[in-house]
Amino acid sequence: MGETGIGAFLLGLRTDRGWTQQKVADRYNAVEGRAAMTGKEIGRYEREVRIPVPYTRNHLAQVFAVEVGALDRAVATTRRRRRHVDGAEGSDGLAGRRSVWSVVGAVSADASSSAEFAAFIAQRNADELIVEQLEADVARLARSYVSHPLLELHVEIKQLRDGVFELLRGRQRPRQTRDLYVSASRLCGLSAHVCLDVGRYESAATHTRTARACADAAGHEGMLAWARAVESLIAYWTGRYEQAAQLARAGRRHGAEGSICARLASLEARSLAIAGDKANAAIALADAERCREGMLGHDEVSGLFAFPVAKQFAYAGTTHLAIGGRAHVQQAIASADSAIRLYRGAEDDDQSVGDLFAAHLDLARGHMLLDDLDGTEAMIGFVLDAPVDRLSASIVRRLVDLGRELGGRQYGGVAQVAPLRERIDHMAVLAAPFAARSSELPT
Repeated sequence: MGETGIGAFLLGLRTDRGWTQQKVADRYNAVEGRAAMTGKEIGRYEREVRIPVPYTRNHLAQVFAVEVGALDRAVATTRRRRRHVDGAEGSDGLAGRRSVWSVVGAVSADASSSAEFAAFIAQRNADELIVEQLEADVARLARSYVSHPLLELHVEIKQLRDGVFELLRGRQRPRQTRDLYVSASRLCGLSAHVCLDVGRYESAATHTRTARACADAAGHEGMLAWARAVESLIAYWTGRYEQAAQLARAGRRHGAEGSICARLASLEARSLAIAGDKANAAIALADAERCREGMLGHDEVSGLFAFPVAKQFAYAGTTHLAIGGRAHVQQAIASADSAIRLYRGAEDDDQSVGDLFAAHLDLARGHMLLDDLDGTEAMIGFVLDAPVDRLSASIVRRLVDLGRELGGRQYGGVAQVAPLRERIDHMAVLAAPFAARSSELPT
């Protein structure tokens, strides 16, 4: 086994057990305690496109119940073979140049140019360990983003993103360049959401275009589709609802695996409902459910880059409210209730604060439309009692819109409405300075 490279070693361990690559990834994720490994990545290790670093080898050893030293020896064999090949090529090149030098000086100079370019290629600023660490950092930030305050993360997102940009301006092997482009795409996506959360939609659009360009350079269909989803969000929050629906529909043309199809169909449904196209909104809602049922593969990265069932319920609630009518209002309440229940049953890092706020505000509006103002007050209270720095620009806008609806003539004589509107107005005033400070932060 000492002469077996890491790729063949891992392939043998897997086939001996009759496991698929995805099963190995699932077991790896269970050991590590997070859903970061994919079957595709296991395949890359088996083909020796990438070499697992010590951290990864420790977990793989637990998955296969073997000593980590056996994996270390297999890695050493692979690296020894690569050095041998590189060394043989270098020796042949040197001998060739000496032979040519003795014949024709001009040809020797030409060979020297090739040697210089070979040296240029050998100077790399990113190895497998750097790329793998970047991917781990991106996965951590993507998961943390949905549940942690923006101020805790935006500086690290920016620094990591700029660091990847700098690496891409240097030299790497092609496979590492592709991985760096994928990480750059995701970090630009995180930067776009920072801007979305503070209401800087033009800046969000700029980051998203860069995310799409990086995804295109990497040939990553999943991130190309995800970037379209963010563009749809930007169009939605700037009042261009028909365009938002079109962008979401365009994103569905990418052959991406995971939950992105359900995300895009849900975005399309919500946008169409707000635009007044109720029939097609209902069709898109049904498409979202079919996407969920027929979902292929897994999301490569969780958190912001995944679309959990809870979030799909939250989007469905908003869509049903926009479609209108008593039956849809009741369905909206049921959907928002499901979203809240699922999020509260999830791990802390997976509880999306923004979606919990949105679901509570949808519940508040649903109860208001059914003339249950006690229920409305209770649901709004969840948002009003939250720390002001947790409210994104979109949540503040929803809150203000709800307060405006409560100012309607039909509620003029209801005693509890006036103090509730005052609380909403007060929260909006408190949130404004925070949004202004956040918008000045470097993104």
